[in-house]
This record gives sequence, structure tokens and C-alpha cells, in this order.
Amino acid sequence: MHLTPLFLGALAALAPAVQAVGNAIVINNCPFPAYLVRVGQFQGPENKLDANGGRYSEQFVRDPVSGGIALKITRTQGGVPRGDPQTIYAYNLNNNRIWYDLSNVFGTPFAPNALRLAPSDNTCPTIFWPNGVSPGGSQTRDCQPNSDVTLTLCA
Repeated sequence: MHLTPLFLGALAALAPAVQAVGNAIVINNCPFPAYLVRVGQFQGPENKLDANGGRYSEQFVRDPVSGGIALKITRTQGGVPRGDPQTIYAYNLNNNRIWYDLSNVFGTPFAPNALRLAPSDNTCPTIFWPNGVSPGGSQTRDCQPNSDVTLTLCA
């Protein structure tokens, strides 16, 4: 079978565009372990982030029900279901952008240590809390969806 360039061009025009998507990354540089639970439509298992370099990574996705994903991080094993102090790295892949946010609930689990939420595309805004406490105001930022966005604990 011989396919002409015109036919191949027409076929390519019908195919949906595949867009590169980045990753949500959490790196634990603290001298103690941290525990991460992924929450969207469903709650995932707890992931231990070892002290001094433990890492978690997932490709950005859009949750079909909730829209956004929350990576809930505590200093205590089993802390999320108990309602222990949590730092939450939330993201939402929407309208050809990755929206990311940092917040604390039920306390400030990483104070007085710095937290940095930074995209790999350095033209996009970073969120930096020098003492692990929100400076107040909206902490929501956005970037190109192919950028990795990394939360560094004890930055």
C-alpha cells in the first residue's frame, strides 16, 4: 500500500494533539521523615518520604470528578486521616495551564523550616515560605503544563 504525503497530512490533522505534561514532585530535605497522601476523587496510600532526600513524583493529571489533586504531607505516620498538621501541595491541570497552590491546615508541620514550591520553567512564579508558614493572601500560581513543579521541604 502506498500512502501519499497529502493523505498522511490529512490523517495527521484529524489526530488529537498530544500535549506534554509535567510532574508534581516533592523532595524531603528535612532531617526527619515525612508522609504524603494523594487525595483527589479517591484517597491513595500513604507514601513515606525518607529524611534527607526522600522523593515522591507523579505526572500531572486532571481528576475527572474533583478536578484538582491535593498532596497532603505530615510529619507523622498516619497523620492525614487523624487530622494532624498538614502542608498541602494542590494542583489542577486546566485550560492548558497547571495551577499550583501551597497551604497549611490544622497547624504548621514544617515550621520553622523553609518550604519552596518552584516550577522548572523559571519564568513562572515560585512560592517560598522562609519559615514554613504562609505569609497570607492567595498562594495560587500557574505555569505551562509541561513544567515540573517541585515542593522542597526544608529548602
